[in-house]
Amino acid sequence: MIRILLSEDQVMVRQSLKMMIETDKELTVTGEANNGKEAIELCEKMQFDIAILDIRMPIKDGLETAKVILARWPKTKILMLTTFDNDQYVMEALRVGVSGYILKSGDTDSLLRSIRSALDGGLSLEDHVAAKVVPQLVNRRESKEADPSLTPRERAILKCIGEGLSNNETAERLAISVGTVKNNISQILTKLELRDRTQLAIYAIRHNLV
Repeated sequence: MIRILLSEDQVMVRQSLKMMIETDKELTVTGEANNGKEAIELCEKMQFDIAILDIRMPIKDGLETAKVILARWPKTKILMLTTFDNDQYVMEALRVGVSGYILKSGDTDSLLRSIRSALDGGLSLEDHVAAKVVPQLVNRRESKEADPSLTPRERAILKCIGEGLSNNETAERLAISVGTVKNNISQILTKLELRDRTQLAIYAIRHNLV
């Protein structure tokens, strides 16, 4: 079973999300929190594969909570949940290193797709949210070339990440194994001195690899 932490201060919304998530028999909400402080305390007691955090919560908000979780439990994937599609929130969440930004108004299918994408190493953004963010990244493209130490394969993988492909999708496109994709991503992160897949996607767009 895939263990999920759900942190949302509105009980009705949290219960609705839980019901949507658990329509997938492989997913189970094993922790529920009303705020970021409670979410972190649960992480100290239990292991989670993914944390879904409301971006606006009392005591400690979702962004601050995400920073703590990613620093202390870096293998935990994080999806930010919000009613806002303000591009400022999206960019800030991406800089933190989250695996996706989803709206509370989304349906069950989109929620489950986002969870699966995050678990597979992908970056999930609602279409109309991505439509606001991508132009910002494109407008910030840098004139300099990508790091010359990157091999052709690493550049190809980086391009796939910039396009939002998951590890499985990247492996299929490039006709290599998922393990090879993961190993190359680790090497790329080291070479570029970046922290996570989100930063790789932003790097790929800014350096005209996409």
